[in-house]
Parts: sequence; C-alpha cells; structure tokens
Amino acid sequence: MEYKGKLHETVVKFPMTDVWNDSCAKDELEYAIERGAVGATTNPVIVTQVLEKELPIWEDTIKKLIVDNPTASEDDIAWKLIETIGLARAPMLMPIFEKFNGLKGRLSMQTNAKYNRNWELMANQAEYFASLAPNIQVKMPVTAAGVKAIEESTYRGVNVNATVSFILPQAIAVAEAVERGLARRRAEGLPTENMSPVCTLMVGRLDDYLKGYAPKMGIDVDPEAFKWAGVAVFKKAYQIYKARGYQTRVLVAAVRGPHHWSNFIGGDCVMTIPYAKQVEINESDIEVKARMDDPVDEKILAELNKIPEFVRAYAEDGVAVEDFVNYGSTRATLRGFLEGYDKLVRIIRDYMVLSLDVMP
Repeated sequence: MEYKGKLHETVVKFPMTDVWNDSCAKDELEYAIERGAVGATTNPVIVTQVLEKELPIWEDTIKKLIVDNPTASEDDIAWKLIETIGLARAPMLMPIFEKFNGLKGRLSMQTNAKYNRNWELMANQAEYFASLAPNIQVKMPVTAAGVKAIEESTYRGVNVNATVSFILPQAIAVAEAVERGLARRRAEGLPTENMSPVCTLMVGRLDDYLKGYAPKMGIDVDPEAFKWAGVAVFKKAYQIYKARGYQTRVLVAAVRGPHHWSNFIGGDCVMTIPYAKQVEINESDIEVKARMDDPVDEKILAELNKIPEFVRAYAEDGVAVEDFVNYGSTRATLRGFLEGYDKLVRIIRDYMVLSLDVMP
C-alpha cells in the first residue's frame, strides 16, 4: 500500500490510534481527512486564526449577521459566527461519523472561557452546542467548575472534550466525572454506548511551563528532559485509563514536534495535530511503529523529578481539584484563550463600528 505520509501510515497500521486536525480551516481539514484524520477541534485562538486566514469567505457572513441582528452585542455576533464556522465544517466529518456510529467523525466546539468558574453556564452552553449538529463534541476547561460541568454535560448526553488540561490529577478527575455522568444516564435507561468522551492533555504546554519554571526557581535540569514531561504524564494517564476501564480516551494536544506523535503510536488514543506539524511529521523519516507502551527513560524522569511542579503533575493526588485553576499552565492557557476570544471580538467590533457601510 502506498501511504500518503506518516500520519496516514499510522492510522492504517494502528486503527486504534486516531488523528484529528487541530483546526477547522477548510483546506487544512481536507488535507488531514485525506490522510486519515477522523476529527477536528477548535478553540477561541483557532477560530480567530481561521477567520483571519479565510476572511474573504466570512466577511459577507459577518456583515449579514450584524444586519440581521440589529440589537445584538459584539459578543452575540462573535458566538453566532463561531457557530456558523463550526457548522460549515462539521459536515466534512459526517461520512466518518456515520461510518463509525458516532464514535469518530466529530468536530469540537469550545464553551466560553469566561464561564470557567460557573459549571451551570458551561453545561447549558455545551448542551446547546451539542444540539446544533449530531457530530458536535464540546470542549470545556478542567477547572473545579469544569469538572462539575463535564459530569452534568455527560449526563445530558453531550460528548465532552475536556481541555485546558495538562496534569495527571486533571486527567483522573475528568475520567471519574464522565463515569459519574454515564452512570446517571444508565440508571435512567439512557444510551451511552455511542458516546465518545475524550480528555485532552496539552503535553507541549506542560513542557513549556516547566521549561520556564525551573530556571526561575534556580533548578538545574538537563534541557533534554523538558520535552519529555508531557509525554511522561500522558503515558501514565493512558496506563491508568486502560487499567481502570474508563470510557474516556486520552487525547494529545499542543504538539510541539514529531516526538509528540511518535511516542504515542499504537495507543488507543487521539492525537490532534496542527497542519504545520502534520506536514512536518508526514515528511519525516521516523519509523511508524508502536511506542505507546515504551516507558520514558528513568534518567529523564530523575531529571524531571527535580522540579516540584512536575512531581505535582505526575502524581495522581498532586493537585487538588479546587487548585486546578491555579496550576501554572492552566492560568497561562486560560489567559491565552481569553485573549484569543478578545481578538475575535475586536474583529467583530470593527465591522459593527462600520455598520453604516454594511447596511443594505
């Protein structure tokens, strides 16, 4: 068989290892699907990047939304646009969704990052997003409120994608919250067999955080160790998930290089990969072989264990649920998502200020 790059070879040889496109840009999603991708994901930063890339496609839509909703705020228009873009791309994955009975072929939409302290707002928005198309998956951050929202949303039949998640305690809290939600559904005779929850671990963002944290604290660590922190946490979470039989699958995100793909090949997991990294991986000469069960080198772990924040990330009880929001990579990522959303709103605002030019 002639493979269309390393990612295509990965999913053909290891069908349990799924690849998603870390964007909803049309050309990038087409590229990924052609090479075996079975999902796509978005967040405020991604949506803004797609809008900037595809502005000629969406400009008339923005103007029409403003005209058709004369009393809407800039936030209202922003969310209508997020929905519109998502619903324009979800059909691209529907053939996959139908082929796999809902277990693959989903597009993730993310709840408002401003709701990260309010589980009811997150759960209600998640339920609304899930109603927009049959193959919508809904992302929400793993804060204390997010954990509650994940349970409630699962109970309501929403396929969740836990995000803003980096550490083992978050991964366990997500899986347990999903199990509670599934149990509530089963107790009421509601179906669960076609639900496909995932828990994202943003491996590269954990690496980034520790790489900045250690020097500030005067901790001398072999620089090579930093790129293995996320890998180590992901592999440990994966082994716990499999041992405990959680219905949730772990998902690799924040891919920084080919090692964030090659080390997870063969796992019953998901990898969401940006277009540029897909191209880099597809053109690499790295052998496609199962490595999921290969442990991280003990010398690397010894280096990482010099860092208290890694120790907390790697221990199941290292961070309490109520402190998830205070973990360094959580704060930084929430801030980034909020800034990405603010940038989107500014784009909308510019059109609204010029509303006389868009009126019929």
